[in-house]
Amino acid sequence: MTSGTAVKKISLRILAALLVIFIAIQFIRPDRNISGQLFQTDISKTFNIPADVHTLIKNACYDCHSNNTNYPWYSNIQPIGWFLANDIKNGKAQINFSEFGSLSKRRQISKLRGIETQIKNDAMPLPAYRLLHKEAQLSEEQKERLINWIRNTRDSLSLNR
Repeated sequence: MTSGTAVKKISLRILAALLVIFIAIQFIRPDRNISGQLFQTDISKTFNIPADVHTLIKNACYDCHSNNTNYPWYSNIQPIGWFLANDIKNGKAQINFSEFGSLSKRRQISKLRGIETQIKNDAMPLPAYRLLHKEAQLSEEQKERLINWIRNTRDSLSLNR
């Protein structure tokens, strides 16, 4: 056996092993973030949100920051599904719009301030998410509308404390 044939044989074995691993991990699926409910503590039930602003929040934020994720087709392919599940877990740990109404007014003000900063710094939605979800790409005008609503809501919370 020549060294070229041996290398080819080893390469095929490695590829076969990787294929078996890839197929095996398809059976290890993360839990889905789909409650199917609109909670009374949802931000849309807690505050008066204009329809266009609510659509922006739903399209740009809800997949990772609510209890209801609209999963893309590629979420069924592991390890991509694991990465998405991790992003959703981390996103909900930072802010969960489905439970926003259960926060104290002080925490709501703080969270709204954080959201405003994230939008201004172009940190949210995450660049990778924006790349795959065109509806999450906010124009400057959309960012301004969102930020204005956040400021007005935050100011009204501050006055009512």
